Amino acid sequence: MIINSSYGLDPGQVKQFIVVPTLTAMGSQFASLSAINLCLGIAMAESRLRYKRQITNSGFGPARGLPQMEPATHDDCWTNWLNFPAQAQVAKVIRGLIGNLTPNADLMIDNDSYAFALERIKIYRDKEPLPAWNDAAGMSRYHKRVYNTSSGAADADANVVHFKAAIAA
Repeated sequence: MIINSSYGLDPGQVKQFIVVPTLTAMGSQFASLSAINLCLGIAMAESRLRYKRQITNSGFGPARGLPQMEPATHDDCWTNWLNFPAQAQVAKVIRGLIGNLTPNADLMIDNDSYAFALERIKIYRDKEPLPAWNDAAGMSRYHKRVYNTSSGAADADANVVHFKAAIAA
């Protein structure tokens, strides 16, 4: 077995033991191979599967969990999507991941499944289709457009390597 030391955790294990079971528990519409590879790749690009809080020159930034989601994004997923009756089933599954605690962005620091579930909701809410399961460049562009935004620090060209690694994991 070859372990990639570019990442804090082994990408294959994160995929097999966290991402796949989490997205599968959420429902088949959330667990496509494209979604699995995209969610893993985003976490690899954002935190190198190493950081549970965003690192800045002055300490910690707002982003939390391996996918580095900011609290405002977390809260928006609940307020404007998960708290609606049409999403009751997936919301129940996600609440179960946190032991039915009140959803809070800080829970993404300690609970990787919860962090990946909220990351998947953020992606799911976008109207555009996901890139193909093996399209690393498309996933990197999608990450920049949907998850990181135009003003974020992500570099779609430089991050292709992380999505290639996610696909291979």
